[in-house]
Amino acid sequence: MENSSLIMSFILAPYGEIGSIKYLYFSFVFVLYLVIISVNVALILIIHVERSLHEPMYIYLCCLAINGLFGSTAIFPSILVNLISVTMEISQLSCFIQIFCIHTYCFAEFTNLALMGYDRYIAICHALLYHNIMNLSKMYKLIFLSWVLPICVITVLTVLTAQLPLCGRIIEKIYCDNYSVVKLACTDINNYNIYGLVSVFLSIFPPLLIIIYSYVKILQVSLNASKESQAKALATCTPHLITLGNFFLSVCFEVIQSRFNMHHVPYVVRVILSVHILIFPPLLNPIIYGANTQKIKVCFKRLLKRMRCHTAIAYY
Repeated sequence: MENSSLIMSFILAPYGEIGSIKYLYFSFVFVLYLVIISVNVALILIIHVERSLHEPMYIYLCCLAINGLFGSTAIFPSILVNLISVTMEISQLSCFIQIFCIHTYCFAEFTNLALMGYDRYIAICHALLYHNIMNLSKMYKLIFLSWVLPICVITVLTVLTAQLPLCGRIIEKIYCDNYSVVKLACTDINNYNIYGLVSVFLSIFPPLLIIIYSYVKILQVSLNASKESQAKALATCTPHLITLGNFFLSVCFEVIQSRFNMHHVPYVVRVILSVHILIFPPLLNPIIYGANTQKIKVCFKRLLKRMRCHTAIAYY
């Protein structure tokens, strides 16, 4: 047993199972991180440069891309450092910063997806009043709330976790998360669990209810609409539904990996399950929206054409 006052760092045990191919993993993770940065920055730049995309739907998408960059940056540099590290350690401070960033990212991802669902509901069910309801003032207030609520809830959760006396320093993941550290506590955590349940409730149920309500209303309106309107609604909602499915799949993988004994599962599978929520949403979200949103595709091609023209002019 180790007293928490003596624990200055945590050992991330899975790195010890990598062996001699750690540099291959390092190269793969580095390239993956660059791809995630590239696709999200590209989407943000397209929305920023193209004035026709300065609408709530695309501003919310921009927020989703920013959150993707935030979440991936919370873990990828740490993974890269630990892949070439001999000690496989992470300092206590770095661990709790990582806990805060990762859980804020996950919570904010869900609130942003809820905002996007609500935006689609207003656009489809109240099309004539859309710009009055979803005005700039309301949009910025909703964006502010979608970030402030996760930050406040997760800050309290992280502070409470940091105050727990710990009797161990081995974490069975390649990064720090709240549940992995709480499992090391050597004291009664019933009071802590109460706030944990409150934070889970706040992070899951309000966004989930907004999403369910939005799509129930969209479905009701679509069933009474013409086939052309139904096709338009489906085209508008498809990217969001695919993104939601990807996020919920990631959450399921995270719950399975965290809550069940996975030692009988191959190492690579365990790692993929544990990092799915931090890799695939930020990697796939810009691609999903870029491939399924006609307006973004048109603006992307227009931007590429401009860049080619500027390159040609500079060359000559």
